[in-house]
Amino acid sequence: MSLPNHFDLVATDGAARTGRLTTPHGVVRTPVFMPVGTAGAMKGVHWREVRDAGADIVLGNTYHLMLRPGAERIAALGGLQVFTGWQGPMLTDSGGFQVMSLSELRKVSEAAVTFRSHIDGAKIELSPERSIEVQRLLGSDIAMQMDECVRLPAERDDIERAMQLSLRWAERSKRAFETAPPGYMLFGIAQGGDIPELRQASARGLVDIGFHGYAIGGLAVGEPQSVMLAMIEEVAPILPPDRPRYLMGVGTPDDLLEAVARGIDMFDCVMPTRNGRHGVAFTRFGQVNLRNARHADDPRPLDEESPWPSARNCSRAYLHHLVKSGETLGAMLLSEINIAYYQQLMHDIRSAVSEGRFADLREHIRAGWAKGDITAR
Repeated sequence: MSLPNHFDLVATDGAARTGRLTTPHGVVRTPVFMPVGTAGAMKGVHWREVRDAGADIVLGNTYHLMLRPGAERIAALGGLQVFTGWQGPMLTDSGGFQVMSLSELRKVSEAAVTFRSHIDGAKIELSPERSIEVQRLLGSDIAMQMDECVRLPAERDDIERAMQLSLRWAERSKRAFETAPPGYMLFGIAQGGDIPELRQASARGLVDIGFHGYAIGGLAVGEPQSVMLAMIEEVAPILPPDRPRYLMGVGTPDDLLEAVARGIDMFDCVMPTRNGRHGVAFTRFGQVNLRNARHADDPRPLDEESPWPSARNCSRAYLHHLVKSGETLGAMLLSEINIAYYQQLMHDIRSAVSEGRFADLREHIRAGWAKGDITAR
């Protein structure tokens, strides 16, 4: 059974698309990059800066939030938006990926995943129904089905088993979501590893079940970019063109640019804040490592043309000093700069697609990265 559509496709340019996704907490402009607030907070960045940078929507992690402070507690306090202070749309993942990657003691069955909390060792069972229940308690605008993600490389039998299990869990997730209030959304997740026919089978199965939107999961888990892009090309043509498409856990600015060129609408990744905490900035010149000694005496800003104040006003020498000194402010400033860069990139992509010049923008951005960082005077 098809679910109501909340996505308006505004323009296309080749396979690239731009649109508007209407949620209970606001409109999301696509293509969109969602900064990741793992435990209900952006590491080192206030929501004010996230919003000022241009973010329409952020992501929260079901696994972390259900363990601490707990979904029932968050619900009693008014839901994620009230609890965290972020007043815009929020998407939550199902918790499945974190269970697979963080919990050493886990058991996967048809019914559920049983695991031990990485916090206190408590034994916890997460089923598709419980995952949806937790996400409804959190109050996220967009929930994700429970799935099993297999790290690559993996044997075909393991990939196929996980894909088939994820399809059965998709049906259960949808049934559990039936009581959600109007306007809230559930996305299905296509699995299948790096095997084209399994990816296609997963996508067709999800379309038959019917979701508000469709995600491509199980990528950016160790495979080359070429494999990731090839899997997008297998899946995207199967998905309904009037529904949003979400590439989970991706990625670098280059990944985003290439995935948009293949019809992807939504992205998330911890990279902007994680790299910022490690002294690396994303710029129109490519990545700039502020730990490098060459920045120690450089009075110039990181990028004098950036729309973000810290990138224009803080000298490279100062940012280098903060990073080398281990000052928290350094991580905060670089995380803000990186989030702002990602949001500006998506803004530029949306504008270019709307105006039919995405190919030119893609070439221009790539030329800037290829040229590299400006040299010291």
